[in-house]
Amino acid sequence: MKLRHYGPPPKDRNDWKTIRSLIPYLLEFKGRVALALLFLAAAKVANVSVPLVLKEIVDAFEQRQALLMLPVFLFVAYGLLRLGNSLFGELRDVVFVKVLQRSIRRVALKVFEHLHRLSLRFHLERQTGGVSRDIERGAAGIRFLLNFMLFNILPTILEIGFVAAILLVKYNPWFAIVTLATLVVYIGFTLWVTEWRMIFRRTMNEMDSKANTRAIDSLINYETVKYFNNEGYESRRYDETLQAWEKAAIRNQTSLSLLNTGQSFVIAGGVTVLMLMAGHGVMTGTMTIGDLVLVNAFLIQLYTPLHFLGFVYREIRHSLADMERMFGLLDRFPEVPDDPDAPDLAVTRAEVRFEHVDFSYEPDRQILHDVDFVIPSGHKLAVVGASGGGKSTLARLLFRFYDVSRGRILIDGQDIRRVSQRSLRAHIGIVPQDTVLFNDTIYYNIAYGRPEATREEIVQAAKHAHIHHFIESLPKGYDTVVGERGLKLSGGEKQRVAIARTILKRPRILVFDEATSALDSVAEKAIQQNLAEIAAGHTTLVIAHRLSTIMDADQILVMEAGRIVERGTHAELLARAGAYARLWNLQLKEELERPRRAVGNGIVSAP
Repeated sequence: MKLRHYGPPPKDRNDWKTIRSLIPYLLEFKGRVALALLFLAAAKVANVSVPLVLKEIVDAFEQRQALLMLPVFLFVAYGLLRLGNSLFGELRDVVFVKVLQRSIRRVALKVFEHLHRLSLRFHLERQTGGVSRDIERGAAGIRFLLNFMLFNILPTILEIGFVAAILLVKYNPWFAIVTLATLVVYIGFTLWVTEWRMIFRRTMNEMDSKANTRAIDSLINYETVKYFNNEGYESRRYDETLQAWEKAAIRNQTSLSLLNTGQSFVIAGGVTVLMLMAGHGVMTGTMTIGDLVLVNAFLIQLYTPLHFLGFVYREIRHSLADMERMFGLLDRFPEVPDDPDAPDLAVTRAEVRFEHVDFSYEPDRQILHDVDFVIPSGHKLAVVGASGGGKSTLARLLFRFYDVSRGRILIDGQDIRRVSQRSLRAHIGIVPQDTVLFNDTIYYNIAYGRPEATREEIVQAAKHAHIHHFIESLPKGYDTVVGERGLKLSGGEKQRVAIARTILKRPRILVFDEATSALDSVAEKAIQQNLAEIAAGHTTLVIAHRLSTIMDADQILVMEAGRIVERGTHAELLARAGAYARLWNLQLKEELERPRRAVGNGIVSAP
């Protein structure tokens, strides 16, 4: 499988912008950050002082009088400095850990809330597995970036400055020049190779997200995979992405080895030159053995974190790449935003009015054409028609998942585009055709309609939805877990849970989007009677497939290809012998023929 994304990094990527976006989270704890930086500086001062004390110890032993008295003070100072370096480092971590974890929590929460603000179009197009993995890697990237950038790159730069200053003041300027030249070559080489390697990292990230998307999508649709014996097909699709990831991972590791080898050459060259210079100084008498030990200790002390600095820089670049997708989600703007300072919807009569509404999901495909109707307060309006006629789009527009292309939707005279979406949806309850439940208990799923409701209210809602007795018959009752997407319940049971959830919400406006489509005839009749009781006094929009369920509607709209072609009561529409009458007669015929098509009666109609 060919990798399509080997190429130069995207020009619109701004690592500094990503880093700056984290600063507000650090400033929430200014005192802790300042104290952590103070401990960091103290640790580096102690670390740089260790070779200086070691030099004095060596020089003391080199002199004759050292044989008469052990330099106990120097040994104690050496031990305390070693302890101080470790102690200050631990104190730094203890102080900063709250800043780190709080920042990760804040960013994760911000992304989560932002995803809920994005439009329905985004969520219909998104790939759940990929988005999940992007957020997971992004959070890990933030953890690494904050921890290592602040406490590895900054202290290493600080230590380099200390060492260069000491070498420049105490010894020949060439020691400082060679040290800094080695650092420049090392850093330049690291930056150049790491930028090149980022191509492979991004490809790994993309393939990882794609593989996760395919895996989760396949597992969610486990039954469909089994129905069609497509386990092998799913495995091949998954492995195609893993093969691409494998190629990128191999190139990533190979290039890493090249980088490490090059860094080792640079460091070895610098160390060799400096030690030759120090050895020459000892031979000519311009430097002592202690000076030689000091230079060697400085080099070991400096190049060890410098080598780690190369690793940290690589990982920071990887972390920034990991964060790209997550912060890219934050760059997605809601398609349907609230107006600034949008007021709450004030509902008194709950009258719903569609005024000459046009709507298109895509510019070249118009769904609704001049749809105009009113649902007076407390009335029930039904919409019928063939699939694809735009019926369910009415509910999506009423909830303002999309904005109309032309015209407007009013509730009690208020344009729903001018009020807050939260207040709008608080007044509308819906029982959708395809009910998806949370992987939690039945109690939780019913209570989701109004989380603050009491248990008595939840049980009462279940009774109204004719599901209480079924729940009580289960071994765990209301504490029964329904499984992912509610797959442990039948379609009818899920639908009744959804009805109970909507009843519990107690909205002024009700929407039933083929609410009884998954129920058998007995359950449907029982719930239809109950829904009629629930809808009494509510403004109700019913999107129906079976016409027998909306015979009592105050008004019925017949839609074809996004247009209202007929309107009136059940009796009026039958009398006109038009589109509604044709649908009615067709469904009556289907009801009469259904027993003849049933398997086991000796007659099986052709498919």
